[in-house]
Amino acid sequence: MPIDAAGALGAAPRVREIAWDHKDVQLYHLGIGAGRPATDPRELRYTLESRLHVLPSFATVAGGGAPGVIATLSAPGVDVDLAHVLHAGQRLLLHRPVPVRGRATATARVVAAYDKGTAAVLVLRTEVGDADGPLWTDEAEVFVRGEGGWGGERGPSGRPAPPPAEPPDHVVERAVREDQALLYRLSGDWNPLHADPEFAARAGFDRPVLHGLCTYGATLKTVVDTLLDGDVTRVRAYRTRFAGVVFPGETLRVRMWRPAGAERYGTESGGAESGGAGEVRVTVSAVERDDAAVLADTVVRYG
Repeated sequence: MPIDAAGALGAAPRVREIAWDHKDVQLYHLGIGAGRPATDPRELRYTLESRLHVLPSFATVAGGGAPGVIATLSAPGVDVDLAHVLHAGQRLLLHRPVPVRGRATATARVVAAYDKGTAAVLVLRTEVGDADGPLWTDEAEVFVRGEGGWGGERGPSGRPAPPPAEPPDHVVERAVREDQALLYRLSGDWNPLHADPEFAARAGFDRPVLHGLCTYGATLKTVVDTLLDGDVTRVRAYRTRFAGVVFPGETLRVRMWRPAGAERYGTESGGAESGGAGEVRVTVSAVERDDAAVLADTVVRYG
């Protein structure tokens, strides 16, 4: 059996040293669509080294190497075809703001293996810390078609929750460049699904698709720029479920809801715009495909 759940869960953590600097941060920001317009001061904080701030989702690529969804496939007890793999979800918890440059230790292990019958879901948790203590924790949820059936725990439901019934507080549209996937993959995700038409066809797509983590980063940037005045240090946690794909060249529609009782989060009472704490619910869809769902169950917590 390609997935040995007991072997994956019982394996020793994999530890590696990672390092990054301003060039890695700038490349990542460009890869998720920052820098348009190029001279906009709000964009220069993502692209100009003298003003650089680090969007927390950079944590998913910091240090290079395979992203969590790919690293999971090299875990002990896991031997599956990459074409059968989908990135199901991503969670990120920030312990401190991500520095512009740093050296850290990343410790990763499979913490869950769920048997969905006709598929398997694996969860890879990575803890990252430096000499000053923990920096971030991220979890990649990986869906593998055709690899269930060993009689294991089914785990939580994978059905996305419906969006809030009320109209969103903010709606922002973001165009995705035709070459966005080619640029984003330079940050370390070399999965051919995002560049090779033949591989994409084998995976069931008529053309290469955008990295889910590229959409993940672009969405967080939209929330930070819209509701947190570009202050990346206020993000505390960020999670999403990947509900569908994005094709390069499409337009993302990002809908944002503040919590019920929004008056507690307004500018007069210490909300997102004035330094308060709370969370934002988000959905993302593809405009050109009749608002096809892209990200669901998406929440940004801020302080």
